[in-house]
Formats: sequence, C-alpha cells, structure tokens
Amino acid sequence: MKSVMITILCAFALVAGAQSLSKRVPQVYSVENTGAKFEAPEMPAFNDLKECRELPDPLEWSNGKGKVKTFAEWSHRRSEIAHEIQHYGIGTKPAVPDGGVMARMVGDTLFVYVTVNGRTLRLKSTITYPKTGKAPYPLMIGTSMLALPRQIFADRPIAIMNFHEKQINDYGQWGPHHDRGEHCFDRLYPELKDNGAYSEWAWGLSRILDGLQQLGPEITKIDMSHIGVSGCSYAGKMALYCGAFDERVALTIAQEPGGGGAAAWRASRESTKAGKNLEDIDKTDYHWFLESQKENFRGDSVYRLPYDQHELCAMVCPRALLLLGNPDYEWLADGSMLVSAKAAKKVWEKFGIAERFGYSIQGGHGHCQLPESQFPEVQAFIDKFLLGKDTETKNIEK
Repeated sequence: MKSVMITILCAFALVAGAQSLSKRVPQVYSVENTGAKFEAPEMPAFNDLKECRELPDPLEWSNGKGKVKTFAEWSHRRSEIAHEIQHYGIGTKPAVPDGGVMARMVGDTLFVYVTVNGRTLRLKSTITYPKTGKAPYPLMIGTSMLALPRQIFADRPIAIMNFHEKQINDYGQWGPHHDRGEHCFDRLYPELKDNGAYSEWAWGLSRILDGLQQLGPEITKIDMSHIGVSGCSYAGKMALYCGAFDERVALTIAQEPGGGGAAAWRASRESTKAGKNLEDIDKTDYHWFLESQKENFRGDSVYRLPYDQHELCAMVCPRALLLLGNPDYEWLADGSMLVSAKAAKKVWEKFGIAERFGYSIQGGHGHCQLPESQFPEVQAFIDKFLLGKDTETKNIEK
C-alpha cells in the first residue's frame, strides 16, 4: 500500500511539475528574435557535411556536443537552426537598422516605410476590424490571402489583414514576375539578390509587425500579444516561415503547405524513390529557395543537409503551431509532413507545452478548401492562442 501511495504521489508531482513549467514558458515574445545575440554556428562546406539518413535531432547542438537540457537554452539552439536554414536553404533574413522603419495609419490602412542603404520600400495593408468585442483586437494575418473560412471569424472579436507578398518580392505562382536581383527587396539589399523568396517574405511580414508595434494599440487597435499568421499551399509555406522567424507571432496555422514547408525533405526523398510524385527538394520552385540548395542537396545528397523541415516547425516553439494537411493530393507530401510533425512535437513535449502543437490531415475536400470536419481544431487553436480562452488543444493529432 505504501509503494502504491508513493507511486501516486510521484505521478501527481510529475503532473504538477509539467503544469508549473508550462506556466513559466512564454506563449509569445515582444521582439522579433530572442536569439539575435547568438553568433552563427560553424557552417561546413558541402563536402564536409556528414550523411545522416535519420532526421536530425532538433534539440542537439549543431556541433554535436550534447543536447538542450533546459528551456533557457532553447533560444540559443533555435538561433542555430535559423542560421542553418538561412545559410543552406532560403538565404538571409536581414535585420533592419534602428530608425529604419516608420509607420502611419490612414483610416483602416497601415502604411510601413522601410529605409535601408538610402532606399525606401513602402508596404501597405488594410485591417478589417470585427463587429464584435472591443479594441485592442487580436489579429490574424493571411499570407497572400486568408484561406481559412471567414465564418470561423464571423462571430469572433478578431481583426483580419492580408500580407501582400508581391510588395516585397513580386514573384507569385501566377502571372509575370521579375527575376532574382530585380525585386523591391533587392534594391534595398543588392548583396542578397540570391535569396529565396521565403526569406524575403518573412522579412516583409516582420516589417508589418514593426509598424504595428511602433504605432501601438491606441492607433492600430491591435493587440500585439495575440498575432496569428495563416496561409495555404505556397502561402502555407510562407505562413510557416513567417511564424518561425518572428517570435511576435503567437499562432501559426500552416494549411496544406506541401514540400518545402513542413514536409521533411528526407522523407519525401524516400517516397520519391518509391515511385510517388510529390514536391521534394528536386521538384520544388527554386524562386522560393537558394538555387544552391538544389545544387548541393538534390537526390541522395539531401541526407547531407544538416537540418530538415521538422526543425523549421520547431522554431515556432514555444509558441503555437497547427499544421493542416490534405492527403487527397499526393504532391503535397503529407506523409512527409506527418513525419515532421511527430519529430517536431518532441520539442514542445520537452518543455511541457505539447498542447501548443497540433496537426490534422484529412481528405475529402478541395485544395485549400477547409472542410467542416477540421473546423473544431482550428477554432480551438484560435480561441486558445488568439482569444485566451481555456479551450482544449491537447492531442490534436489526426
């Protein structure tokens, strides 16, 4: 009886400890990058990279000497991942110098002016305010557009804004576009003309957040502690990169992001070799990534990539992330996204905050047409992490 009682007490202690840790771990930050002070780890040349068939452990230091032990170390490890993704995958997301951003509101429209090297880029986005609740409001930003059904937001006091990515880099999936080196971003940063679009788009969304933060809730009517980003397909990738690379984003919902988003490159390589036609590191759009990524890591060379996309997902931790998939479209590589999701979740579990991560992969609907069967988990994450409600988000894994 005594041993049973000890076991019960130990179980209660573990639960209490996890709950206490969860309360101590921030849900969002007031700065873009808490790891800005950390230097980049060593970036080996391709020929010096070791082959690794398994997904790299996101908690293991880049030098291979041990793993993250406490949450206090996570900001440093997250910084290492961010440097690797920029160096090998998407290009540099530059910091803006002090005084480089100015913002103003005209009616419901936000204007942000970013000045770098004597050149200025103007960003413009209109905020649609809710008809319920009172300011300051949480804000959901749609990358390119908000593909989540509007009825989800109709009776919720959440403002909505679209981030117009062509103001940064006019490459889109449709229509004419400029080439590398000719984008608005490139005029500010000519030395970064080889960048992929995802680093530039993440930079642009951060400048929108700079503008909102600079003006403050009295002018914008926006609560900076409850910002969400969401997009679908190539914009689902965009939402994931934006949320991963800016810690002011409290909630990221990546809807059907496909290869190059949450899907593990290594897992997609295995599926391609098995005869599946999906978006892998050889068959993605290289306007989005560094061309050197394909040159270095195509085919079986992908196993030498020092990170994988589950670590991009992990960069969102300790903030909230929901991944949405649609297995009816093989190209989206949702099997590979599932591999990433299970690997990434271990980081949230490590810090006792597993309820801040979820994934839902369901078919029977069109691409970017969220079915009603997925409404509950989306609504739960929105209610919990944008509205602060005590909704249940544990074990959203299907």
